[in-house]
Amino acid sequence: MILRQSLHVTTFLIIILLHCFLLSPTFAVDFLINSFAAASNSTNVTLLNDAHFDSSTVRLTNDSTNTNQISMGRVFYPSKIAMRRSSNSSSASSFSTSFVFSVLPDISSSPGFGLCFVLTNFTSPPGAISSQYFGLFTNGTVKSEAPLFAVKFDTGRNPEFGDPDSNHIGINLNSIESETTHPAGYYNSTGSFVPTPMRDGTNVRAWIEFDGTNFEINVTVAPIGVPRPVKPTLTYREPKIANFISNEMFIGFSASITQWIEAQRILAWSFSDTGVSREINTTNLPVFLVPESSSSSLSPGEISGIVIGCAAFVAICSIGAFWFWRKSKLKDEEDDDIEEWEHEYWPHRFTYEELDEATEGFSNNQLLGAGGFGKVYKGTLPNKTEIAVKCVSHDSKQGFREFMAEISSMGRLQHKNLVQMRGWCKKGNNFMLIYDYMPNGSLNQWIFDKPKKLLGWEQRRRVLADVAEGLNYLHHGWDQVVVHRDIKSSNILLDSEMRGRLGDFGLAKLYQHGEVANTTRVVGTLGYLAPELATVAAPTSGSDVYGFGVVVLEVACGRKPIELGAVEEEVVLIDWVRDLYLEGKVVEAADKRVRGEYEEAEMEVVLKLGLACCHPDPQRRPSMKEVVAVLVGEQTTTSAPGEVLSFLVGGNSSAVVDSGDESSEAAFAPPPPAV
Repeated sequence: MILRQSLHVTTFLIIILLHCFLLSPTFAVDFLINSFAAASNSTNVTLLNDAHFDSSTVRLTNDSTNTNQISMGRVFYPSKIAMRRSSNSSSASSFSTSFVFSVLPDISSSPGFGLCFVLTNFTSPPGAISSQYFGLFTNGTVKSEAPLFAVKFDTGRNPEFGDPDSNHIGINLNSIESETTHPAGYYNSTGSFVPTPMRDGTNVRAWIEFDGTNFEINVTVAPIGVPRPVKPTLTYREPKIANFISNEMFIGFSASITQWIEAQRILAWSFSDTGVSREINTTNLPVFLVPESSSSSLSPGEISGIVIGCAAFVAICSIGAFWFWRKSKLKDEEDDDIEEWEHEYWPHRFTYEELDEATEGFSNNQLLGAGGFGKVYKGTLPNKTEIAVKCVSHDSKQGFREFMAEISSMGRLQHKNLVQMRGWCKKGNNFMLIYDYMPNGSLNQWIFDKPKKLLGWEQRRRVLADVAEGLNYLHHGWDQVVVHRDIKSSNILLDSEMRGRLGDFGLAKLYQHGEVANTTRVVGTLGYLAPELATVAAPTSGSDVYGFGVVVLEVACGRKPIELGAVEEEVVLIDWVRDLYLEGKVVEAADKRVRGEYEEAEMEVVLKLGLACCHPDPQRRPSMKEVVAVLVGEQTTTSAPGEVLSFLVGGNSSAVVDSGDESSEAAFAPPPPAV
């Protein structure tokens, strides 16, 4: 009988592990290439055909002057990205990408070609004509053989394919004939359309956002120096896009030319399939001018005027540069110390003047809240983007550098359930972090202290699942382990759709997978600190799980972790819920204000999960992968919830409560498997 029970338990554990594995997220793709100067010696991109590195850019075609010139080139991310969760999924994965390109003809009056951003099954699409049609398509009447989804930036006009002009963008599905097109340009803050020439060597910025759930793509183009417009240039929403998406696809660029030379260059590229792609540093990108051969000749008088004007300009600039140098000498030394990582991770360093204007002079009317690290203000940028500005004080120069090194790495975190960091600013010892503004505040404001509107149970459960997925990404979904160290309900923010996002990485620490933490300073918030931190200061992912467990109990019970006004046995939330669990009455801890909105079995699952995460032994706590499997998994409430949670909570009760009662030991032991 004992052997039979052991086999059942072993089988059950294997099922749980497989369940967690199958529900774990696919490997995220998130990269930022601010320059291709070093890419030639790495595996950042794969170049095909005539594509080649040209200084700090990728040149897609060559520049031979042969009149019979035919050239085609492609550049791809080295491996395929997942575009569907499963082969029978009805939706596709979403992604966000941004890049900078330049198109410059050798002769301005020659026919134009342009380039494409493309998703394809093959790096060399079968049947593609190398001499035209961007090196991707067959011809105007025959569809390409492979699923092929392209966004074209067309600098030529083919009326037979419905091109509106020689400067437009379009969406193409397996065909050179576009599904929809729009003149290249952007909508400014007043809603007026401003054309953007794409064939004069100007560096053009493009943003592409693909919503795989709704099969919607938004494309925006604007010259470098123009902030990202709020309204996209082109929007295309069509369910048939699903027919042109496969499980995995290559992403990259393609272009081709015939007879006439047109330099198509990619200068920088950012991509993410977990959130908004990171900002590109556009400050040091090369600029390509219109060739002299395409300009008219100048008279001697015009040349003399230009020379005199240039000399005057140089003199004025020299005086201005000297004045600026003298002024800069008076600034704090740290403000001049621009670290290398700033260019790589923080392309947009906000000026103090920008933030001062955005927050109305850091007015108390804009104050969102205050904490141990400083105050947080709401701000509005000139393009109407709402931000949250967190002010942090740092007195030590060495401490500032260490702090900045960690914050710069945090800027690379991209997940839909994390509050996105947008940039930074420094003035003296005052340091400011800029985040996306979350209009619905923090989770605790919707549950505690008699909120204006109480958060219902379904919304609470959804927020818990959101935060669990975000924390799972920090622990398991990135190239380093990120330990947040301050998981609490006030650090969980709600976006415009009331979805949960984990924020405030002011205390976070980064570790390599398998690395032992080495900090000796205990930080965090009373009531959320794991018990092992009283003797071992080093935080771990397990201490984050403990903090999340406290949040789970807060949300389910509708009360704070420590209630000084409560009766003695109910002051500490964890102890109170654990006592009720040992008495077999754990559901009595549920928030009575949402009674009737939940099934008792479901509430029991959530309360037990909170206790499991708060197990005194960090080795006995579930990982965030297992937590996500319980909160998001299909078997959460419909298939043996008691068994799942007994596996997570189970063990010797002496590790949970100080009691010699044998009945309490049985309370935390896994139930015998069904025969």
